[in-house]
Amino acid sequence: MASSSHGHKHSNGLYTFSSRPRPVESSSKCREPSSERTQYNYGNIMYDRRVVRGNTHAQHVLPTTAQPDPAETQKQMIKKRAAARKQAWKQWRLRTPEALQGRKHIDVQTELYLEELSDHIVSTHAECQTDAFLDKPSTPLFIPAKSGKDVGTQIEEGELFDFDREVQPVLEVLVGRTVEQALLEVMEEEELACLKAQQRAFEELRHNELAEVERLQEQERRHSEEKERRVAQQKEVLKKERETAEKIAARAYTQQYLADLIPAVFTSLRNHGYFYDPVEKDIEMNFFPWLMAEVNNTLEKRYIAREMLDAIICDVTEKRLEEFKELDTQSARDWQV
Repeated sequence: MASSSHGHKHSNGLYTFSSRPRPVESSSKCREPSSERTQYNYGNIMYDRRVVRGNTHAQHVLPTTAQPDPAETQKQMIKKRAAARKQAWKQWRLRTPEALQGRKHIDVQTELYLEELSDHIVSTHAECQTDAFLDKPSTPLFIPAKSGKDVGTQIEEGELFDFDREVQPVLEVLVGRTVEQALLEVMEEEELACLKAQQRAFEELRHNELAEVERLQEQERRHSEEKERRVAQQKEVLKKERETAEKIAARAYTQQYLADLIPAVFTSLRNHGYFYDPVEKDIEMNFFPWLMAEVNNTLEKRYIAREMLDAIICDVTEKRLEEFKELDTQSARDWQV
């Protein structure tokens, strides 16, 4: 059965092979001559991505459509976190500070009971001398291989470039540019001079305007001060007039009020005893109290004398009564006898 195969080479240098399906042919026991064998065109499998290279014993290749196992992914993440945590602990844990210059750290025993270390490891020193290294020769300069054919031609003097004829437009351009630049600089200087003159005129006008503004401001300030002074003066005059009118009204009201107040005050003072006769005041304040005191003393003495007399009379009466009782008792006894 006839079969067709095609081999293609891509632009990136890879070869691909494709063939139509065909039935398996029965192999003959004897090898046929090479002239009668079918010629097949195969691609180079060294550049095929489907071919796995290297050690394939421990390689686990997942299909392109398969999804990774979540449990396996979680285990890998746990391992990575544990390794990162261990590395961070190694970096951040407290370490012994570096030894000072001229000293070194040694291992010491930290157990409760010390023991003598007598085992010494036998060590020997051996040396070996190697041949001297030879300098690497300098890398030769890369010169690409010559390709193609050399072709030459001859050019006579004046065939390609005539200086006298070719330099004329260059000179015209240079001279024209120079003259144009000179004219531009002259125009620029004239324009700068005009600008400076305009600036000076503007500054003079500005200075004049500023002086006029200052004069007007000073005049306005003087007018304002004069106005304020006049207003303050007028206010002072009005204030004095108002105070004078208030004083006059207060004086008139006071005179009118005091016209009836003075007699009433004197009458009230006289009624309350502030205006009195000296003799009468002396009699009331000195004589009457002395008289009353003397009368009280006299009456008190009389009262005491009466009490004493009453006590004496009472005592005499009681004694006489007792005597009369005794006499009655004795007479009664005599009658009985």
